[in-house]
Amino acid sequence: MKLNPDNSKAPRQLLALLITFALAVCIGALILDPSKSLPVLHPADLNPALVDARDWNRAQHSITPFDLINHHGEHIQLDDVLGQVLIVDFFFTRCATICPIMTSNLTKVRDAFHGEEGWRILSHSVTPKADSVPVLATYAKRMNAEHPNWWFLTGEKREVYRLARRSYFACYDESNGGDGGLQDFVHTENVVLVDPQGRLRGFYDGTSESSINQLIEDCAWLLQEKN
Repeated sequence: MKLNPDNSKAPRQLLALLITFALAVCIGALILDPSKSLPVLHPADLNPALVDARDWNRAQHSITPFDLINHHGEHIQLDDVLGQVLIVDFFFTRCATICPIMTSNLTKVRDAFHGEEGWRILSHSVTPKADSVPVLATYAKRMNAEHPNWWFLTGEKREVYRLARRSYFACYDESNGGDGGLQDFVHTENVVLVDPQGRLRGFYDGTSESSINQLIEDCAWLLQEKN
C-alpha cells in the first residue's frame, strides 16, 4: 500500500516546527536569563589604548554632559537621554568604508527593539562642519535609518571629539594632535553600550554581524533589568 505523499510530509513538518520553537525558547532564555550580568566598565577596566592618561586612575565613570543638535534641528543634552539604554557610535556621512556598514548594522538593532521603550541610538558625526542638520537628515533617509529613537548628532567638533575620547572611550588616537582641531580626525568601528545611569556596559565592533548580535542580546538584558 502506498502512503499518501501529503501525509508522509506531516511528521517532518511538525518536527521542523518543534525544533524552531525550541530554538526560539532557548534564545529567549539566554537573553532574559536572570543570572546573566554585564560588567560596569570604568577607565581602569578598558584597553589603555582607549583611555586618556588623565583618566587612567579615575575609579568611577559615567558619560559626561554635552550639548549637540540632532538631525531634526533640536538641541540635545545629557538630561534628554539619561534613563535610557544608549547605543553610541561615531561616523561621517561621506565615509565610504566602515560607516555605511555600521549604520546598516545598527538598523538591525533598531528593528530588534522597534515598538519597545527605553532605548536610543546616538550616532555622532566626526565631521560636524560638513554634516549639517539637513545633511544628516538626508543621510538617515538614504540609509533607511529613520526612527524616533535614533538621533544623528552634530555640534562643535571639539565637543564631539571630547565625547568620543573621554566620555565614551570609543577611540583614542592623538596622531593628528588630539585637540579637535582641523587636522584631528576620529575614525572608529567601536559601538558603545550605556546603561540608564550613564555607565559604560560594553564595546562592540559595528562592522561585525556577530558583534552586533551580541549587542542586541546585551541591550535586551539591560532593558529587561531596567523594567
